[in-house]
Amino acid sequence: MTRPITAGIDGTEESLAALAWAAREAVRRDLPLRVVHAWRFEAHDAVETGDRAAQERWVREAAEKAVRDVREHHGGLDVTTDVLEGDAVETLTAAAADAEMLVLGSRGHGRIVGFLVGSVGQQVIVDAACPVVFVRAGDKASDEVAGHEILVGQEGDPEDGAAALGFAFETAARRGATVRAVRAWTLPPVFAYSPASLQLLDEAGGIEPFERKKLAAALAPWRERYPDVHVVEHVEMGSAGQVLLSVSGTAQLMVVGRRARRSAVGARIGSVAGGVLHHADCPVAVVPPA
Repeated sequence: MTRPITAGIDGTEESLAALAWAAREAVRRDLPLRVVHAWRFEAHDAVETGDRAAQERWVREAAEKAVRDVREHHGGLDVTTDVLEGDAVETLTAAAADAEMLVLGSRGHGRIVGFLVGSVGQQVIVDAACPVVFVRAGDKASDEVAGHEILVGQEGDPEDGAAALGFAFETAARRGATVRAVRAWTLPPVFAYSPASLQLLDEAGGIEPFERKKLAAALAPWRERYPDVHVVEHVEMGSAGQVLLSVSGTAQLMVVGRRARRSAVGARIGSVAGGVLHHADCPVAVVPPA
């Protein structure tokens, strides 16, 4: 079964930018586009929208207008629209289960709104079975040009983060873009290393060469699979989120792995994903483990 690229819309400028991004990506990947508008009847809105039927009609009309605009720009694109009443998290998570990726709007730079009001965005990231891409209102097609890189973070052992690397390489191959793979490192206490690790560090000639070897090993299978994709290996001392943001000036997309967990106070995403979602100017893809 062909899995669509799914865009969640809610009428905001951010979600309409996400829809446009999703449509362009669907064309590149030759996939259908599914548009999902999740809504819930709010009694206090009845003053403006009348009753439930009137509110639903308003939501449907807004969704249909957004889809008409997409069809005008992408005449051959297969587009379906679902206006679904219910909880936003449950609706979007269910949509993600059958999607190649889920694309949502994001305000960023502090408080995230739209589909990310409160803990909704975090819960969607935690529960989604596919990559979730967050797009700003100012995003435009001209940002996806030659010279603008696909930026991807890699940490841990070489086998860690394979899904994020795979997503970055496939996207870069379809866009003719360069992949900039970033591995950040910090100076941990000496006791954090085992004797075996210390020996490997000594053999590598220090921490930075050791980290470079880790990154090269992680990239090796993807270089082989995508030989035409140009790759820049970037190893820098610092926190992962700060290093990624520091080199994101020419990025057309940032890709990070998902390190999400649930706690007594709700869903929590990893600090790296959380940081770049708030502050990156480019779209951000959060990719679950394979």
